[in-house]
Amino acid sequence: MLIIILLCVVMSAYFSATETAFTTFNRIRVKNLAEKGNKRAARALELAENYDKLISTILIGNNIVNILASSLATLFFTDLLKNGSAAQFATTISTAVMTILILTFGEISPKTIAKQSPDKFVLFSTPIIAVVVKLLTPLSFIFKQLQNLLSRIFKSDDDQGMTEEELISIIEEAAEEGDLDEEESTLIKSAIEFNELEVGDIFTPRIDITAVRSDISKEDMAKVFTESGYSRIPIYDDDLDNIHGIVYYKDFFSDAHTTEIPISEIIKPVMYVTKTQKINDVLKDLQEKQMHMAIVTDEYGSTAGIVTLEDILEEIVGEIWDEHDEIIEEIKEIGEGEYIVSGRANLDKLFEELEIDLDEELDAMTVNGWAMSILDRIPEEGDSFEELGLTVKVLKMDGRRIEDLHILDNRTTESDEDEEDEKDENDD
Repeated sequence: MLIIILLCVVMSAYFSATETAFTTFNRIRVKNLAEKGNKRAARALELAENYDKLISTILIGNNIVNILASSLATLFFTDLLKNGSAAQFATTISTAVMTILILTFGEISPKTIAKQSPDKFVLFSTPIIAVVVKLLTPLSFIFKQLQNLLSRIFKSDDDQGMTEEELISIIEEAAEEGDLDEEESTLIKSAIEFNELEVGDIFTPRIDITAVRSDISKEDMAKVFTESGYSRIPIYDDDLDNIHGIVYYKDFFSDAHTTEIPISEIIKPVMYVTKTQKINDVLKDLQEKQMHMAIVTDEYGSTAGIVTLEDILEEIVGEIWDEHDEIIEEIKEIGEGEYIVSGRANLDKLFEELEIDLDEELDAMTVNGWAMSILDRIPEEGDSFEELGLTVKVLKMDGRRIEDLHILDNRTTESDEDEEDEKDENDD
């Protein structure tokens, strides 16, 4: 009887550890093993695919061995103490002993061990649990039907799908635990958020467009290419609202610059998009039409700016610099809680860098627009204001637009002062 009780506790430990292992194992690692020919890994994935049946089998098996162990223990202690003064407490003693044994060796310890190495334990457990699943299939079927009945009775209207916020939280947790490094985490989160971005979030505004009139001379065209460093220049008639094509650097210097071919014959067609279009849709259109640039129009049909293939890709992989680009840090930390920020910097990225969460969205997309909305006028060099715990000062203007600002995060300095005060109090 003691041997059977011991075996039941061992099986209880096995079922508990298996439950934890199949709940926490890394599917990607096991899938990689399966693709390399590991049969246990492939079988483990098959079991995990039908998780409801698997967990039902584990719980049924665990309850069977626990109940059997408790029943046999009651019989054992009743027989052992039948002639003594403690006979009347046999059931109580049996319950206390089995509770300690099952909790310690059948539940807590095996689950803790399995959680430390879930992948290894899944591979070890798979051949055994696969047999148990087959043996307990009739019972699992009965409980599955009962579960379906209860689900119909207590039907839930909650959406069981995973939200974007939940998925990002999982990525952040994986990064904190060391499963992903910072670059991998940033790349995955950027890819997840990619579908939500619109052209208006990333486009280059009209004021920053380098474009030329259609009647430009070849000498002036060559000069624009040389001075701007761009490989594609939009062409317009009369004004920027009438952009009708693009001239490519390669086409100009190989076909038109030193020949009689006019610039009008090497102009490539242009694609138009709106600021509200999703950038993943624009990316597909650019790929299908084999273009690298699109003209962004506003609600009135006027040119609002341009968006390039590079702009879109940078939303996933970060800034892309080539050997001809001047590397510009839009948000540069120069000290503890102290930054030099470009007026062109994206406002959301600034607030993300400073870990500022807003209850409501702002109308401005750039730091320049945000500062103008706070000051309620065109800024001047030396203007400053305080907002959201930040002290912001305009350092440099480019015409009517802010070039650079100095931002001091007062929350950081206040936190440091509080820590120093607390330290002084402790020293006293």
